[in-house]
Amino acid sequence: MDSMLTPPIARNLMSSPVRTVCPETTIATAQRLLLRYGHSGLCVVDAEDRLVGIISRRDLEIALRHGFGDAPVKDHMATELKTVTPEAKLPDIEALMMTYGIGRLPVLANDRLIGIVTRTDVLRQIHRSRAIPEGMSHLLHDRLTPALWKLLQTIADQAERLGWQLYLVGGAVRDLLLADLQPLQLQDIDLVVDGFHQAIDSAGVELAQALQQIYPQVRLQIHGQFQTAALLWQDDPALGSLGIDIATARTEFYLYPAANPEVEASSITQDLYRRDFTINALAVRLTAPGSGELLDFFGGGLDLKARQIRVIHANSFIEDPTRIFRAVRFAVRLKFQLEPQTERYIRYAIASGIYQRIQADAQIDKAPALQTRLRQELKYILQTVYWQRAMRWLSDLGALVCIHPQLRFSNTLWQQMRRADRWLKRFNPQNALHWQVLLEVLLSALSLPDRLTATQTLQLPIESGDRLQNLPHLQDQIFPALSQCDRPSQVVKLLRDCDRTTLILLGATAPRSARRPIWQYLAQWQTVQAPLNGNDLKTMGYKPGKQYKEILERVLAATLDGEVGDRDSAENLVKTQFPLRNDRSTGQTDPKLTKLQP
Repeated sequence: MDSMLTPPIARNLMSSPVRTVCPETTIATAQRLLLRYGHSGLCVVDAEDRLVGIISRRDLEIALRHGFGDAPVKDHMATELKTVTPEAKLPDIEALMMTYGIGRLPVLANDRLIGIVTRTDVLRQIHRSRAIPEGMSHLLHDRLTPALWKLLQTIADQAERLGWQLYLVGGAVRDLLLADLQPLQLQDIDLVVDGFHQAIDSAGVELAQALQQIYPQVRLQIHGQFQTAALLWQDDPALGSLGIDIATARTEFYLYPAANPEVEASSITQDLYRRDFTINALAVRLTAPGSGELLDFFGGGLDLKARQIRVIHANSFIEDPTRIFRAVRFAVRLKFQLEPQTERYIRYAIASGIYQRIQADAQIDKAPALQTRLRQELKYILQTVYWQRAMRWLSDLGALVCIHPQLRFSNTLWQQMRRADRWLKRFNPQNALHWQVLLEVLLSALSLPDRLTATQTLQLPIESGDRLQNLPHLQDQIFPALSQCDRPSQVVKLLRDCDRTTLILLGATAPRSARRPIWQYLAQWQTVQAPLNGNDLKTMGYKPGKQYKEILERVLAATLDGEVGDRDSAENLVKTQFPLRNDRSTGQTDPKLTKLQP
């Protein structure tokens, strides 16, 4: 109860780290930093990291408007500053802000800037204190398996021992809030370590390494560029197959549309702010104090109740086109709707032509989203049971231009993709590349040069590109020939050199007259075997040689066409059409065979 009555202090309210500039930084550079990080002002520190001023966005805009872009910020910054100590209480912070009309208060310890309390931080704390506490500990305990709950507690204990805060973030929190009373089977979990206060950029990696000492059977993967580590359990008796990603809290920004983001260590607030949708920007604190607290800075909980996907940033879809595909994927999977303003942002980004310009520049190395993230999103969508609804939705939004500017959905293409899906389920049910074949059918609607561009942009395997390039030739060669076939053996001879994936691709795009024999070949004829083999021919008195192949081909054709049905009828056919001649001088079988025309 005492802890509830004690007002929060600045140390617990402040945002950290603080983005700073030096007094000699130009106005133009400071303005770019504000745009980069989305702040409303910047603290100015000297060479000894002492706070000497603050410059606001308004001050920068006025200076730029009057032509002072090359001037140093020290000539335009505010120097009469109000500051607080880390132990300053919330009522005192409120009073300072109200009295002096201040939107932000630097937090100083030993004359060094360690954080900043903003008006948003204060309002959030006031709201939190008035609202009913939204603890998540009971949900974690009740809806996670006992083994997983125990594992999270162990990880949290390790984080506390190292002096860090640990948060469960993203999809796991979303799914916990949506789950019913049954235990939730999670296979992928994201954790974020807020360890920047100790000036350790790789806190997530260090925590993962500490955990591997406790669980030596776990495989550890480290991704230094993004300050993340992954712990992988394989077929564990209690946990099954589980992956836990541990990241250091970070912020990110995009140098240009569709770029890979540049990442810097930051706080949990900034880490959640960088995420795509409100329902994915939820976090639960796993460490004390405040273990079980739900962090929801953007109304994600309300959007879950409203069953809608809402983007956090207005320019989110311009920065990364794959977020359009993610928005639709989440909406279809969760049976949500796109929030109206979010849909308008999507349609605006597509109508702006930004994606066509990216691809028109032909700078594949400058469009990594179209190389990796977009392919991954297409894979996620096309390998699910709801892919048809998702692709229809993406087509309605006009989002297929993100794959290629000339790609459009038509009824014919739609039917071909659905047909390929049925054929794959029938003839290749265990194929892990089901999604890839569906994507190949989609890309087959493009011209040959555009297919090549799309497969290279999406970094599809070489065999995918080869199939798409060879498809028109095979269609021109095989489809007319199939219409002339009146016996199964003719169909088999025509199709047997094609692999199954190519045949499914052909069947999906074939006219009805050619589709049926391809289906019959895959369903029945390709597995038919002749009742005789080489050993049988040898027993019958035929000398091994090249004509074995001719004889066995004839027997197989006769089997397919119903001329023979068992071993005896097959032997009679061979004796009739490939009779043996006796050598009169020796009485032995002549190795030369005389073939009678059937």
